[in-house]
Amino acid sequence: MHFGLEINEFDWPGGGPEMGRHLAAIGKRAEAAGFHSLWVWDHFIQLRKWEQPILEGWLMLAYLAAATERIKLGTLVTGVTYRPPAVLVKQATTLDVLSTGRAYLGIGAAWNEREHAAFGVEYGTWTDRFEILEETLQLAHRAWQGETGPFQGKRVQLSEQMDSPPPVQRPHPPILIGGGGERKTLRFVAQYGDATHQTTADPDVMRHKMEVLRRHCDDIGRDFDQIERFCGLDMSDAAGRRGQTAEPGVLLERTARLAEAGAQGVFFVLPRLADSDSIERFGHDVIAQARDV
Repeated sequence: MHFGLEINEFDWPGGGPEMGRHLAAIGKRAEAAGFHSLWVWDHFIQLRKWEQPILEGWLMLAYLAAATERIKLGTLVTGVTYRPPAVLVKQATTLDVLSTGRAYLGIGAAWNEREHAAFGVEYGTWTDRFEILEETLQLAHRAWQGETGPFQGKRVQLSEQMDSPPPVQRPHPPILIGGGGERKTLRFVAQYGDATHQTTADPDVMRHKMEVLRRHCDDIGRDFDQIERFCGLDMSDAAGRRGQTAEPGVLLERTARLAEAGAQGVFFVLPRLADSDSIERFGHDVIAQARDV
């Protein structure tokens, strides 16, 4: 079972001038604690409290790539509308090169209309966004297979495709597609993806989503076991105490139930990343114990 640490809250001591130092330290500490991966939101404003700070996702990953050596890096997930598709593919390639093969391309159809309006990004319809998503997935595969010719899609047109240097990972950086839509999103995972992330922490929901994904894989002749399967982890205190994280034994039990439901990894937020030992305690109390089990 892999454990992924999400970094999406930035109310750290010292404010903006200290954020770079804190971010680098969080990456190094998570790597030392045994985390498999680091995940950042690709949003331009905080989703829960609009007035709270947030850093841009891909620049964070580049910074973390320089601060770490082994831990995997990805966005959870990039809204496909935020950048021109070929530019996004180039960013993912660049991250993979600079991190010497540790990048995921985390991608989804985007959903926050307010954020789009605030930054002048076209939101479009649900159909628009999913068409752009599929063509972006096609472009990523084309680029990483070394294709250089023009691309004429319904939403994306390129006179030629260029992506040099190529990514370090072979055959390419894994594409993680976020979302649990059973008709389109999970079909895209089966057809184009290397990993799926389900926001649920409910084993029954996870089991159902994986059954749907397996059916899509069967329909197109894809090996279901080629796809990495990630979901959330319920960190809440079992006794209902506000602001408290569940005891390690409870977290291990929840992780085991998710593994039985088909999950191969869990992603979650820990409290007070910058000014507490929550990373180290989780590594010692949960990651090490899960490895032993």
